[in-house]
Amino acid sequence: MENIKIEKLSLPVEGMTCASCVSRVEKTIAKFDGVKSVNVNLATEKASFEIDPAKVDLKKLAETIEDAGYKLDLSSLDKKTPNETVSEIPADSHLKELTRDLIFAVILTIPILFLNMGVMWDNFFLKNFLTTEQINKILLVLTTPVLFISGKRFYKIFWNNLKHFTADMNSLVAIGTGSAFIYSLILTLFPEWFPHQQHNFQHVYFDTTSVIITLILLGRWLENRAKSKTGTAIKKLIELQPKTAVVKENNKEAEKKIDELKIGDIVVIKPGGKIPADGIVTSGFSSVNEAMITGESLPVEKVKGSTVIGGTINTTGSFEFRITEIGKNSVLGQIIKLVEEAQGSKAPIQNLADKIAAVFVPTVVIIAIVTFVIWLFLIPEGNFSLALMNFVAVLIIACPCALGLATPTALIVGMGKGAQNGILFKDGESLEGLNNADVIIFDKTGTITDGILTVNNFYTNNISEEKFLSFIASLENKSEHPIGKAIVNYSVSKNINLKPTSDFEIFPGMGLKAKINNEVVLAGNENFLKENNIDLESVKEQIKQNSEIFSSIVFLAVNSEVKGYLTVSDSIKENSKKVIEEIKSNKIEAVLLSGDNFNVAKNVSETIGITKFEAEVLPENKSYVVDKYQKDGKKVVMVGDGINDAPALVKSDIGIAIGTGTDVAIESAKVVLMNGDLNGIVKSLKLSKQTIRVIKQNLFWAFIYNVIGIPLAALGLLNPMFAALAMSFSSVSVVSNSLRLKRIKL
Repeated sequence: MENIKIEKLSLPVEGMTCASCVSRVEKTIAKFDGVKSVNVNLATEKASFEIDPAKVDLKKLAETIEDAGYKLDLSSLDKKTPNETVSEIPADSHLKELTRDLIFAVILTIPILFLNMGVMWDNFFLKNFLTTEQINKILLVLTTPVLFISGKRFYKIFWNNLKHFTADMNSLVAIGTGSAFIYSLILTLFPEWFPHQQHNFQHVYFDTTSVIITLILLGRWLENRAKSKTGTAIKKLIELQPKTAVVKENNKEAEKKIDELKIGDIVVIKPGGKIPADGIVTSGFSSVNEAMITGESLPVEKVKGSTVIGGTINTTGSFEFRITEIGKNSVLGQIIKLVEEAQGSKAPIQNLADKIAAVFVPTVVIIAIVTFVIWLFLIPEGNFSLALMNFVAVLIIACPCALGLATPTALIVGMGKGAQNGILFKDGESLEGLNNADVIIFDKTGTITDGILTVNNFYTNNISEEKFLSFIASLENKSEHPIGKAIVNYSVSKNINLKPTSDFEIFPGMGLKAKINNEVVLAGNENFLKENNIDLESVKEQIKQNSEIFSSIVFLAVNSEVKGYLTVSDSIKENSKKVIEEIKSNKIEAVLLSGDNFNVAKNVSETIGITKFEAEVLPENKSYVVDKYQKDGKKVVMVGDGINDAPALVKSDIGIAIGTGTDVAIESAKVVLMNGDLNGIVKSLKLSKQTIRVIKQNLFWAFIYNVIGIPLAALGLLNPMFAALAMSFSSVSVVSNSLRLKRIKL
């Protein structure tokens, strides 16, 4: 099978203004052969997609998008280097251009408004200085630059849309303001064509044209300012990285820029200093504040051999560490990449808005035309001027800017809030999905419990304690299971010598089998020994007397005879019970999943308040438990931390990985709790609920503006200038509502 290299890109797109623009850019990119998984986000103004580099010419793709009226920025592709840091925050040139156009429009619109103030100026100017025709020509001179300099963006995209027989928000603005301007232009240059209006300059609509453009630019400017605040979480993460670092070379300290660091460098960290990259402590002792990465409020002690994370802050001590990862490969770099990708994704709730956006603009144009015809021909008191103004009002009030911003702005703020609290969502679907959870399945070891296993006691049967420990530890030394490691560590602490094994076999979730000194040795759980026809009757009474309620029992058998057992226990996390109570208060069912025997699983469940549990579940069967609940129509969340949890994390609707767990579990999950604190589950549920609530509010306001505004405009009850004001502030209100998520307490 041919090995196809897929590259994932996230590139800025300039010129998008509404949900229709997003739909158009997505379709333009998606039609290229070799492109898939296209997602365009209005709030971040980025297009994310996967390409086969052998098939896709990015320059041709950019040209096609530019022909459609937008600009795909490829410049970031030329800046990729192996040591690329995450310390740069790009300047917003688009906002600067918008500011210039807005100021220019305001300067010209103010005198236009004064000249159009009917009665007062009619008495003063008309009788003493200016005629109607002269005022109209002055208004024409003032309005034309507003239209073609400040408002050129609308007409440029409108023209491109026209060539491709499509329309978007810019089309509505261009048609509306253009119609008013052209009518006023003809009336000004050829007044003889309108003899009944020669002495009533209120019938020119230069003020309508300029004010609408100015108000829409004002709305865009406020919207962009507000949108820039939605991304503060990413900016704060980027700013965590220091600009320089002190590196030890040839026993001398030298200051280096952050982008000059390389793997293997020894970095000196002094009290209060920021850690510039990931690494391992080589000397010294201190405590490090990791709250900005993990959300953990208490400083973490660091000694020789401890790992440190770039972007965290040293407290009072000093130490040196060796760099293991830098730039975008560091934990901070990966978090920023993950959050950026997640913020650029879509939540399923946005599908409704996308479907409406696809037909919205053409529908509005039809409504506007029908409004114009009715007012011109069917309304007794109607005339061309009234018909034109109502036509313009319908077009302007209906601009779907807010519709395109409703979901992405809330997702950006919500995910940013999560990142600041050590909760990483990998996409919008996971953030929304948590709000719909019916069941949360918890893996026991390392999730509900601390995952630090210790041997409690052991019992031998016709074998010396030394030989018992030597045999069982020799087998478990070949295992990667936490129980096996606990047994080996315990035996080593007792100075027990491990023996070589042969014919080693592992039975996942059951036990181990090998030969030691030509004796067949088995170590495993009760079911494993029973499957091998080994009688446990001789140790059963002892088990009842000595076993701990939270202990797992590992039996040892030599040559088909049970030689004893040992118990291994794991302490329950102190906040597990409280977290389960919080989850149940949200009317979500909690289930415990364990590979331990029935009694252990039962006792742990009862202690933390879980009524349902699944015991003696083999690693490969964990995903079947998830599937069982899904077949009952339940939305299932799986929480785990180990390699054997990965299939279940993938199978579940939403997988949550404990960040202190394995890389495989973290890679398989859709949500990662960086500090391993179960409170993160409660926080993520609350954040999901609040974010979805804000999205629904945003969509409501985005729709209500149009549901109320379009009929009012069509009935002649809405002045086009007020329509422009309402439309502009609909976008601002949606973004401002999303920003409220920054203030919620998790």
